[in-house]
Amino acid sequence: MSRALVIGGTRFIGRHLVTELLDGGYEVTLLNRGTHPNPFADHPDVGHVRGDRTSGATLDEAAETVEPSVVVDCVAYYPGEVRMATRAFSEVDAYVYISSGSAYGSDHIPKRENETPLEPCSDEQAVDDSAATYGPRKAEGDRAVFEAAEAGVRAMSVRPTIVYGQHDYTGRFQYWVDQVRRRDRVLVPGDGTNIHHLVAVENVARAVRTVAEEGVAGEAYNVGDHEVLTLGGVVETIADALGRTVELVTAGGRELDEASGGGLSPTDFPLYNPTPHILSTEKLAALGWEPLSPAEAVGRAVEWTGDPERDPGPATADIDRVLERLDT
Repeated sequence: MSRALVIGGTRFIGRHLVTELLDGGYEVTLLNRGTHPNPFADHPDVGHVRGDRTSGATLDEAAETVEPSVVVDCVAYYPGEVRMATRAFSEVDAYVYISSGSAYGSDHIPKRENETPLEPCSDEQAVDDSAATYGPRKAEGDRAVFEAAEAGVRAMSVRPTIVYGQHDYTGRFQYWVDQVRRRDRVLVPGDGTNIHHLVAVENVARAVRTVAEEGVAGEAYNVGDHEVLTLGGVVETIADALGRTVELVTAGGRELDEASGGGLSPTDFPLYNPTPHILSTEKLAALGWEPLSPAEAVGRAVEWTGDPERDPGPATADIDRVLERLDT
């Protein structure tokens, strides 16, 4: 049985990835600090190494004790962490870094690997912890992967766009599920045709395993759902999955501002992006990646009834106020 080491592995993407690897016949070990509940604590094929991934000694020890053939780095947020990991796991069959579609520094449509420029990253940005530097830090992590591959490490990168599914602690997708559950009329910013490519968490897990097994060292692979939905389409797909019939009520920036009494804008709504964001997934598909359809993935996602850690989106009172004003 092949051994996989998942750095992270208990919350969202990592949690689904562990299941995907187990289904693929891997013995899995988690490396994390143990600050979150371990859903695999009683699984006979899932081990746990407690440690801080920012410590080179911890990574070296994990490499020696676990002897993994595959390492998946779910929680590398700084390029220095990627460089440290690729050194510690230089002898593995595959090191896969989970990057982000935010690594791209251009509004190309669609964004393509090896073609669309990545965000630059200064030395200051590389160690900054603000949201503004997330994309540059992920891009520099990609460059660290490329450097490691040039040195002989079978290191690769997976770039997901916004991820949704069960156990999503961000609350972005759950906001729209809650709106559809609670309302017959759902307020959607703009005209409903805004596009921000989404990806089901199961499709990310499948992508990581596919890249680990079939990918080429030094390459990055985009991952997004095979079908790109508008924001209105996302809401309608959620409604279909829940067996609900809802009316989409659209409102532009001026209407939102005036109807809410000031301050509410389209960007206050989760998954809204004023500029279309689409990732090409042809390169990943060529490896044999087989994604779930959005309908099937959304059907699974809406079954989750847990509480996200975050509560994004406009306040209920603001939504009520806008809908009432639009009716007059």
